[in-house]
Amino acid sequence: MKVFQIQDDWGMEHLQLATRPDPKPGPGQVLLRMKAASLNYRDLLVPNRGYGAHTGTLPLIPLSDGVGEVLEVGAGVTRVKAGERVCPCFTQGWVSGPPQPDRAAHNLGGPIDGTMAELMCLPEGGVVRVPDYLSDEQAATLPCAALTAWSALMVQDHLAPGAKVLVQGTGGVALFALQFAKLAGAHVTVISSSDQKIERAKKLGADAAINYRTTPEWAKATLGITGGRGFEHVLELGGEKTLPQSLLCVATGGTISIIGVLSGGTMTAQLGRVVMKQVRMVGIGVGNRDGFEAMLRAMALHRVAPVVDRVFAFAELKEAMAHLRSGAHFGKVCIRH
Repeated sequence: MKVFQIQDDWGMEHLQLATRPDPKPGPGQVLLRMKAASLNYRDLLVPNRGYGAHTGTLPLIPLSDGVGEVLEVGAGVTRVKAGERVCPCFTQGWVSGPPQPDRAAHNLGGPIDGTMAELMCLPEGGVVRVPDYLSDEQAATLPCAALTAWSALMVQDHLAPGAKVLVQGTGGVALFALQFAKLAGAHVTVISSSDQKIERAKKLGADAAINYRTTPEWAKATLGITGGRGFEHVLELGGEKTLPQSLLCVATGGTISIIGVLSGGTMTAQLGRVVMKQVRMVGIGVGNRDGFEAMLRAMALHRVAPVVDRVFAFAELKEAMAHLRSGAHFGKVCIRH
């Protein structure tokens, strides 16, 4: 089978097309023919060993998100059958409950092989069936970006109708958060560096938006949107440079979901605000299989359509990664196998 793998040494120059023997399913395993994959920001870090020892060992097949068709099942498999479309779970083995060290150590695309392969062989407990209404590319966006947004808003928080939510950016997690928050009846504000992206976000349901390039002090600009109260939930995707402003505009007793560190990973915020406002800050590490399946039921009921920015061919992985790195995307960048 064809794969993309990081071989010989770490570094983007060592990410290459290669071949591996076709896998065969053993007892309790399923064999998938992969149909599509999608990119996350973590996929830009993995080739450069961005997670240290947790990145895994070489050779390593990258990418964490994807969808495939079940070709064959091993002895004893009952969860899925041949012909069904499934997504591999990002964290293999985390079925339910809170995160534990042994549950969080088996992540696709580092430290274990990911979705940039023609075939994948996984435990039956590590896959979930996907709704028929989704295209392959749409389904491929779900395991990380969608579940991260779902876990933040629906598992770690319970949005009440009318709650005010702030979403940073218009990438994959951000747009899923916008869509899920609207399902819950929330009022959603989006911040973005592009007026064009803001208009597209409004068409998806955003109630308000701020261009943070033309309005650098965007936290102050949100006071009018919330009537001075602040946001009950802030999706924090920027990290070091955006967290101080998130603390300014979060409501007393509100929640900040720490998801991304795109602007840096060092915390320089005034911790006194966390205490005085009794802010709940929660780190979000995607989610478990039970949450994934609950999310899919909600998506199918409301026909939520993931936003796909561009689709690249399998051999164009590096071009797809360059497009993601540019920040020009709106939604998810996908690979068609």
